[in-house]
Amino acid sequence: MTEKFNIHVGPEEIRQIIKKNLREHWKLFLAEGLFFIALGVTAIIIPRIFSIGIELMLGWLLLVGGMAQVIRALNMIKMPGFSLWLSGGILQAVIGYFLISAPTQGVMTLTFLLTIFFALDGMAKVYLSYMVYPLARWGGLLLTGITSLALAMVVWAGWHGSSTWVLGLLVGINMIFIGITLVNISLHHKTYQ
Repeated sequence: MTEKFNIHVGPEEIRQIIKKNLREHWKLFLAEGLFFIALGVTAIIIPRIFSIGIELMLGWLLLVGGMAQVIRALNMIKMPGFSLWLSGGILQAVIGYFLISAPTQGVMTLTFLLTIFFALDGMAKVYLSYMVYPLARWGGLLLTGITSLALAMVVWAGWHGSSTWVLGLLVGINMIFIGITLVNISLHHKTYQ
């Protein structure tokens, strides 16, 4: 049932494994693609609310996670590295509190971080498209990577003036492109069952 992955497998074997998995799980890729498209459209329709929602959700996750780390660290005072565990938890909780208490400034910070994410995500997808070339629909992955790189440049160019709504808008655009790519890949591999 479980296939072992040999690290000495060449690019062609990797492509065949990817192709096999795409054929077997095309419905999952289709559902995921449609879900991403729906989320993306929602984010584009209400970008400011989506931006604040992303920021607040992340803030609460960091605050609760940081408090859990602090509690765990305090229960393990004699453990080597105690001060690192404790300080990491406190830092995480403080950042979470900052995001919750100052959502607008938090959105600006997240927008800046999203710019970095889009740049790295774009480079990774361009490289991944090279890895799966010449499989069918590899160009959609390349287009998604180029789009992420372009979004990073657009955000960087107008970061300060539009940071309260651009986070939701750009996440929405990126989600739509990801969704379209997944739907396209899934429908192509459905025909080869």
